[in-house]
Amino acid sequence: MYAIVLTGGKQYKVTEGLVFETELMNANENETVNLEVLMVADENNLVVGEEAKKATVEAVVLQHGKGKKLNIFTYKAKKNIRKRQGHRQPFTKLKVASIKLG
Repeated sequence: MYAIVLTGGKQYKVTEGLVFETELMNANENETVNLEVLMVADENNLVVGEEAKKATVEAVVLQHGKGKKLNIFTYKAKKNIRKRQGHRQPFTKLKVASIKLG
């Protein structure tokens, strides 16, 4: 059984026990969160739309962190204008605990 969930403005295909990283969530570590369900499928049927919103996907917050550093360098040729920036995107690591049809 798998589900398509929406979190952090992105869609993820999840199964039970899957560990994945998403945008930073306002939740504490070891806390259980419910994710918005868009679709649920198993071997025999496919549930979408309003029926899928009745399903629940529970995930446990494993940790919060920052991603790999990106270096941004901008310049204007022949003008001696240079600017260097760095960025590390914050993330939340989740583990899917259960997928239940409503």
